[in-house]
Amino acid sequence: MAVSLTPLAVAVLALLAERPMHPYEMYQLTIERREDRLVKVRPGSLYHTVARLARDELVRAIGVDREGNRPERTTYEITEPGQVALRSWITEALGTPMAEYPRFSLAVAESHNLPKDEVIALLRRRRELVDRRRDELVGGVEDAERAGVPALFHLDIGYSIAIAEAESRWLGATLDDLTSGRLGWLDCLPTAPTHRTN
Repeated sequence: MAVSLTPLAVAVLALLAERPMHPYEMYQLTIERREDRLVKVRPGSLYHTVARLARDELVRAIGVDREGNRPERTTYEITEPGQVALRSWITEALGTPMAEYPRFSLAVAESHNLPKDEVIALLRRRRELVDRRRDELVGGVEDAERAGVPALFHLDIGYSIAIAEAESRWLGATLDDLTSGRLGWLDCLPTAPTHRTN
């Protein structure tokens, strides 16, 4: 039976494919490597995900340690079915485009429900934030290169930079069309229906 993997489950399996570790170490590594830009990570959800992977026999506990007064920490390793599931997920995600239903696409589709000036202001603000994020990502690649991290391990950052650059270009062109009047806009918005009470 195929197991459905969440992005966090994929991240956990990938960490355990490197070496056995306990959930707190997984959390620390994710934050240290800034991989939280790829997947939403909270300690509670991470522990829940590890427990689910163990239930599905994709990972297994291999020992319990205790340091001083700290709580016990269970160390996990990836199983052979876990490795198969991880490779299968990566294979499908790399080779098969899927609709991911991003919020921004829906907001763009429904932007005609706002006044034109407000949409212009919001898109300008978004473009500033996208450009700032792109610059941070470029800085991250430069830091990784200075530290001697092979490019293979920051391919995802290059992809994120390309997406940010494409979005910034689209935002710039759309703003030009809006401010020049080339892109028409509704002169007035439909009013919300009023509910009459008897």
